[in-house]
Amino acid sequence: MPKTVVIPPGTGKPLAPYVPGTLADGVLYVSGTLPLDADANVVHVGDAAAQTRHVLETIKGVVTAAGGTMDDVTFNHVFLKDWADYAAINAVYAEYFPGEKPARYCIQCGLVKPDALVEIASVAHVGHPVGALAVDTSV
Repeated sequence: MPKTVVIPPGTGKPLAPYVPGTLADGVLYVSGTLPLDADANVVHVGDAAAQTRHVLETIKGVVTAAGGTMDDVTFNHVFLKDWADYAAINAVYAEYFPGEKPARYCIQCGLVKPDALVEIASVAHVGHPVGALAVDTSV
């Protein structure tokens, strides 16, 4: 099965051997996304809501680069450092998924960057591979 790597413009160098997203057969897999700037520094240290917003904006960029929208997200894996941040994370999360919510799970765990409070990985069904967007050939 052919697959397409999805790397939005302005993406920083990853911390490990992975890409922001991989699209295969219309399904986009977005790698675990931390609240990092282009130099892999944690942003909004100590602010779970701001970190969540940064993470979801980064995911939105990957989904958009693959030709989708956040409405195409069908599943999220949410990792949080401390259950005390659960309400703040959920408040921001609800802004990005206002209608029908994607399936998800949420666990508390240690994250690769000690100042990171949240990490999210996503699956989206964008319905078409990159480069095969609908084109009007009747002209």
